[in-house]
Amino acid sequence: MSAAMTVAACGTSGDSTADKRPLIGQSEIQLSNRQFTPEALWAMGRIGDVSVSPTGEQIAYSVAYYSVEQNRSNRELFVISADGKTRTQLTRDNFQQSQPTWIKQGSHIAYLSNEGGSSQVWEMTPDGQNRRQLTHFDGDIEGFAFSPDESQLLFISQVKTVKNTADLYPDLPLASGVIVNDLMYKHWDEWTTTAPHPFVAPFDGHSAGQAKDILEGLPYESPMKPFGGIEQLAWSPKGDKIAFTCRMKTGLAYAVSTDSDIYEYDLASGQYVNLCKPSEAEANQFMGYDTNPQYSPDGRYLAWQSMERDGYEADQNRLFIMDRATGEKRFVSKSFQSNVDSFLWNSDSKSIYFLGIWHGLEQIYCLHLDQTEENDPTACRVELISNQIADYASLALAGEDLIVKRHSMSMGDELYRLGKEEVQLTFENEHIYKQVDMGQVEARWQTTTDGKQMLSWVIYPPHFDPSKKYPTLLFCEGGPQSPVSQFWSYRWNFQVMAAQGYIIIAPNRRGLPGFGVEWNEQISGDYGGQCMKDYFTAIDDLCRESYVDRDRLGCVGASFGGFSVYWLAGHHDKRFKAFIAHDGIFNMEMQYLETEEKWFANWDMGGAYWEKQNAVAQRTFANSPHRFVDRWDTPILCIHGEKDYRILPNQAMAAFDAAIMRGVPAQLLIYPDENHWVLKPQNGVLWQRTFFNWLDKWLKK
Repeated sequence: MSAAMTVAACGTSGDSTADKRPLIGQSEIQLSNRQFTPEALWAMGRIGDVSVSPTGEQIAYSVAYYSVEQNRSNRELFVISADGKTRTQLTRDNFQQSQPTWIKQGSHIAYLSNEGGSSQVWEMTPDGQNRRQLTHFDGDIEGFAFSPDESQLLFISQVKTVKNTADLYPDLPLASGVIVNDLMYKHWDEWTTTAPHPFVAPFDGHSAGQAKDILEGLPYESPMKPFGGIEQLAWSPKGDKIAFTCRMKTGLAYAVSTDSDIYEYDLASGQYVNLCKPSEAEANQFMGYDTNPQYSPDGRYLAWQSMERDGYEADQNRLFIMDRATGEKRFVSKSFQSNVDSFLWNSDSKSIYFLGIWHGLEQIYCLHLDQTEENDPTACRVELISNQIADYASLALAGEDLIVKRHSMSMGDELYRLGKEEVQLTFENEHIYKQVDMGQVEARWQTTTDGKQMLSWVIYPPHFDPSKKYPTLLFCEGGPQSPVSQFWSYRWNFQVMAAQGYIIIAPNRRGLPGFGVEWNEQISGDYGGQCMKDYFTAIDDLCRESYVDRDRLGCVGASFGGFSVYWLAGHHDKRFKAFIAHDGIFNMEMQYLETEEKWFANWDMGGAYWEKQNAVAQRTFANSPHRFVDRWDTPILCIHGEKDYRILPNQAMAAFDAAIMRGVPAQLLIYPDENHWVLKPQNGVLWQRTFFNWLDKWLKK
């Protein structure tokens, strides 16, 4: 599985390879009536990868643009000065450019591009000139990182790990059957035939040489599917070692376990060691996900995110550091009772910035390794750095300041410089915001049935008039343990819903992070319990307001939110007049055997439905929504993607069939080419139109 890289030719690919389709760039959409529409949502540019120059004076970043007409996207690269005063568009074509990275002391920008026919590493000068392909690897490169001295290139590419039918029977090249002998034969939205591997190649400043597969001959993933990228690998400051994330399991063992580890590969010896579990005594601390290693700038420490328990994918995501000389490991984020979602070493190696969720806000914190909390001398001091009603999404250093992405329920991602004050640098979608009116967003604390305080977000229609009555939607979050923070969604967008004249309430019900470990964990094994009571609390409390029309309530959600909709349809006691469930679980017994990640089903459901003496599992399956279809009496729209292997589409089909057979008005929207999400522009607009047509039909009579 090792492969060679040929010497990259100088110059830019000729016009013969150019994409002649109409260029997709920043939209010039013109809106009427100041209404935020689905079409306006899809016209927005989406800021992606961010990279700061070595001097901290320039920032390279990518923006994705979408065309509903062409039903595709395009990604371009930009450079902006650190004060936001000057901006240069580096690329302007239909090739896909991403992951800009400053190299050669800031004189060039390396990036991924498919201009040569496959995804390879290219370079250009910071004015967008002198493009040159650096790699000609036999396969797509999915992510890359140069060693600190830039003498070597680390990159990710897929290798074949499973023989297909044609390999087994060469005389049957057209046979479409897939022979399966173990689990994890499908994952997320694909049949599992390849695994991402890390490769290392020498780099002479002009081209990459022969590449070595660090996991040559092994069937394991590094980074881990479906979402892992270059952040799961890291160079040591000396460039002599590579830390990488890997779960060294396949088949059934992979399907029932979240136990990944951090390994360190020595380039001189070609060997690697497990840093998480060098001894049996330490193994119990690191039985869950261990991911995303980062060496401290001085090389003394290695930090990574760690979950303690095997099989629990929503366990508290802790930040650990290891002293590389002694092997001592410290749980440095102990005083933060929520997840460390991402992190970044400060240049002094004495502190770490991180993103974490607390009370519905994803904020920036600084962890001081040489200071302790007053009430706990064993815990490092945590300092809140940001303080906005917004979420932050990335971290990069620019001298003593931070370059961050920030968004809210009223604005998509933009770049900010955070120092003594917070300064907005990009205004990617200002031309759209100027044409629309946004609804007010406010926090509402509510008392639950067990006397707890629950934070809900309420989003009002633009020009809200409290003397009027409005149809109102209960939003049910997915995950199940993903936060209802100040997120900006290109599908579940609250401002688009509000622009259609709806009030939305989005509760941080039981089972969401940001309110302590106990609140987050309560949901496991109790899908039909307190979390559902929290939903009733949210909508019933809001209904006490005179402006909420109790006779025009809707309930919507996806994934676990879709499960919630199906469950509430059998228990709502005529509260709601319309339901919408996207990619939801309808039949728990079906879900237990159909989903590919068995660890999730085992933990959250409490076990298998055939374990008759397992009280938790039996309670779970007794609360399966399909068992309460006899109580369904309210119109329901079921949406699902046929490439969703996390929750299979027959869940929505069964729910739709059950509703029709019960005489309940129902509609089914099935996407043959979408997974757990809806990613194609025309499918996205169809989703929005179907969503609002259904709600308007039943809530605006």
